[in-house]
Amino acid sequence: MKASLQFLIFSLLVGGLAWATYVAAATAIVGDPVLGADDPILGSKHDFTGLNDRAGVVAMSGVAFSDYGYSCVYCHIPPEEAGAVPADFGGIDGWNRYVPALGNYRLYDSINLDNKTSGPNPISMLCLSCHDGTMAVDMVLFKPATFDPTQDNAMHMRINPEDNIESCGKCHNGQVAHDITAKMLGTDLRNDHPISMKYAGLTFKDADFRPPDNPNGFSNGVKLYNGQVECMTCHNVHDPSRELLLRANAEVLCFTCHAK
Repeated sequence: MKASLQFLIFSLLVGGLAWATYVAAATAIVGDPVLGADDPILGSKHDFTGLNDRAGVVAMSGVAFSDYGYSCVYCHIPPEEAGAVPADFGGIDGWNRYVPALGNYRLYDSINLDNKTSGPNPISMLCLSCHDGTMAVDMVLFKPATFDPTQDNAMHMRINPEDNIESCGKCHNGQVAHDITAKMLGTDLRNDHPISMKYAGLTFKDADFRPPDNPNGFSNGVKLYNGQVECMTCHNVHDPSRELLLRANAEVLCFTCHAK
């Protein structure tokens, strides 16, 4: 226990607040496990830590949701839980969020699709677990060891425009605060770009799609995940510099993949 405390103090003193794959005691998480303190997500809308200070209000973290003190834990598994299997706790494979109710999703379908989507893959589930409006934004599997659950008085609200005490729309209605409606995709995804399907351009046979520049996607940053199209193919939560977190400028984004 003493050694763990010394390690934590040393980490804080030298500023080594980086992701550790195997640690025996809680160490602080700052930013992305790879980017660390240089992660642009820090201070962005997806960084819930310190949101009250940035917005100049007192009615969000601690009331609407819990401020766990570390930006990454709303998606990433805390380092003190390294080796845990999220599925054993009802979680999304590889992530610190619960699996959404997959049976509720209505996915885009078309006779023109080369590959059908049976359901969202884990990385798209991660996005949907907040943006489908069904689960609270702070509904994580593992809370940091430094978080005192007895002090949790938050209402654990959802990104949902409904006017009730479980939803951000109670205040974020365009009058009290900015309108949250556009932030919620809902569970009917038939009017959204299909996700979790094999990218048609991989076969080099479909003239409507451009072949990727490399196994991970395209040189402009648009990504493929195991050859599949996901929410993160076009959106990068760790780069808030572009509108809508797009990986490429809006005017060229679609033509990255679509030849016409």
